[in-house]
Amino acid sequence: MTDTTTAARTVQVYRVYIRATPEAIWDAITRPEWTERYGYGGRAEYDLRPGGAYRGLTSDAMRAQGAPDLGVDGEVVEVDAPRRLVLTWRMVMDAGLAAEGFTRLTYDIEPGDGGVTRLTLTHDLTGAPRHAAILGGQFESEGAGGGWAWVLSDLKTLLETGRAFQG
Repeated sequence: MTDTTTAARTVQVYRVYIRATPEAIWDAITRPEWTERYGYGGRAEYDLRPGGAYRGLTSDAMRAQGAPDLGVDGEVVEVDAPRRLVLTWRMVMDAGLAAEGFTRLTYDIEPGDGGVTRLTLTHDLTGAPRHAAILGGQFESEGAGGGWAWVLSDLKTLLETGRAFQG
């Protein structure tokens, strides 16, 4: 008798269509002056080369509520500007989240017709159930935000209107 156990994979996939160029979307994802303007308002810092560091800093508002300076860390795995960005990604807001380890986050940016670009975010959260719950928006009513769906909706709104949800 053979007994094999296979861990269940947890992958979240979000797709949004944005009336913007792939370059504009790439810049909004990778440039700190953009990342501070949507989502949770934190500054993202990338060393855009394989093996380069990724850091997601918390916003002033998050720190005022007791959050640490560093919210997320990781490493850049693949860069194909302005089409694809792959990185390891780990929330470090508390010891329990940090202990879940690194996950894999992929942005795919594809030009479409009529000036509309398709942005697909794929986040492999296998083995990171708290990350999956937070990023899936399960704690939105408790003040933890709406996860990736909220962040991407805010990104789309900012790029198309010039104003973010909080702006």
